[in-house]
Amino acid sequence: MDFSQRLQQVSANPEALTQIGRGLEREALRITPQGELSAEPHPAGLGSALTNKWVTTDFAESLLEFITPVSQNVDHLLSQLSDIHQFTYSKLDQETLWPMSMPCFVGREDDITLAQYGSSNSGRMKTLYREGLKHRYGSVMQVISGVHFNFSFPDAFWDQLFGEQNELARQDSVSDAYFALIRNYYRFGWLIPYLFGASPALCSSFVDKTNTSLNFEEVGNGTYYLPNATALRLSDLGYTNHEQSSLKIGFNSLEQYLDGLRRAIRTPSEEFAKIGVKVDGQYRQLNDNVLQIENELYAPIRPKRVAKGSEKPSEALARGGVEYIEVRSLDVNPFSPIGINEDQVRFLDLFLTWAVLSSSASMDDAELECWRDNWNRVVLDGRNPDLQLKIGCGGERLSVRDWSLRVFAELDQVAEVMDAAAGNQNYQQTLSRLKNWIEDPALTLSGRLLAEIKQQQGIGKVGRSLADAHANAFQQRQLTFYSQQEFEQEAEASKERQQQIELGDEVSFEQFLDDYFADLK
Repeated sequence: MDFSQRLQQVSANPEALTQIGRGLEREALRITPQGELSAEPHPAGLGSALTNKWVTTDFAESLLEFITPVSQNVDHLLSQLSDIHQFTYSKLDQETLWPMSMPCFVGREDDITLAQYGSSNSGRMKTLYREGLKHRYGSVMQVISGVHFNFSFPDAFWDQLFGEQNELARQDSVSDAYFALIRNYYRFGWLIPYLFGASPALCSSFVDKTNTSLNFEEVGNGTYYLPNATALRLSDLGYTNHEQSSLKIGFNSLEQYLDGLRRAIRTPSEEFAKIGVKVDGQYRQLNDNVLQIENELYAPIRPKRVAKGSEKPSEALARGGVEYIEVRSLDVNPFSPIGINEDQVRFLDLFLTWAVLSSSASMDDAELECWRDNWNRVVLDGRNPDLQLKIGCGGERLSVRDWSLRVFAELDQVAEVMDAAAGNQNYQQTLSRLKNWIEDPALTLSGRLLAEIKQQQGIGKVGRSLADAHANAFQQRQLTFYSQQEFEQEAEASKERQQQIELGDEVSFEQFLDDYFADLK
């Protein structure tokens, strides 16, 4: 069957396209009224960063992470994320949230305090993992923020696509389908940084730390930009791990992916061995392998399954197959108080549905590198109307505009059936708006942000202005999904859960680590 036939097959049951599961994770740095990185610990009013289900921290004490539950309703999803933000603002005193992916006003590496999770073995391990990231890549690189989009199709979708199957056959079919989606994400996902990339400029601190040959231009006092860049966060100037480039983790099957992942967490790194694991009685990293743990793998998209108990991510996948995918290539939307908006969510719905229903041949390492090259071209020069992208590894090329319009022609079909299932025009209206961004790159998030940066002469002024505007917006807003009491109760309950974890430890930290990594020996 071709794409159109598969689309008609799943659309026969409206629930297949109206019960999509979505969750959001948004990272944001706390900043002072002067626009500097907060040196204050995680606000006590937010509860335990180890156990609060809605508000935690990522790499640093100052780097908040907001987490929604899974929702089948886009409006509910965004209301949940907005309410979590609003509660957080009520506990921030005079601080605000930096509205961009790329931080600014970061002084020395040691000004960034690693996230603290208490005295339990599991909490100490989380902080030690971050200590390893600091030694490996530097703290400044680790406080780059993003938005992660978790996405799953309902059982009704797979029922329509695959028909009657026993449990094991269904598990294999679903995993294969998600990996087909992932391969198409690598082929065509450059559309996401083109449309929603929002890091066309950097503070000088990032450029100073690299040996880049990129021809940056400067505006204001220490803001560097590329005229047509979209998402420098996704370039070698942002998240990078050159050690991982040799791993060759494939996406043709769950087995291939897991084999590559297991190899990565077992492969010693000469570079990271120089750091040392335990020096003068102090741990510096969990181990000296290419990956300390599986979470260190940098990827624009990941296959996932909710882990049970102390399961590692790969163990969960091996047990039950792929349950959902995590899109990790979204910059924080600086124009949204919550870092993402409805059009972005609906576009991702459409794009991921199209990606799973479209043909997706297996992909070798050479082809994967071709697609990564396309991503890099869009990241650095995506708004250049003359930019040409590769079509496969042959010599044929196509402009960003022409290739985008080809994809949009099929996304239009998805939007029609999803709107028909929901009884509205929301998806078609989203595509109509975004199609204008293809014709006029200045309308993209990166185009709009760079115009603001040039006008205001630097990232700092734009960032502080937007941060203040977002904070004021939440002061005027009422909670719509959760109540203040629910947030307060969760904050208190999370402190109690952390205490119970700490009281439950029965072995030393050293023994805890030995047990955790026993399968690597």
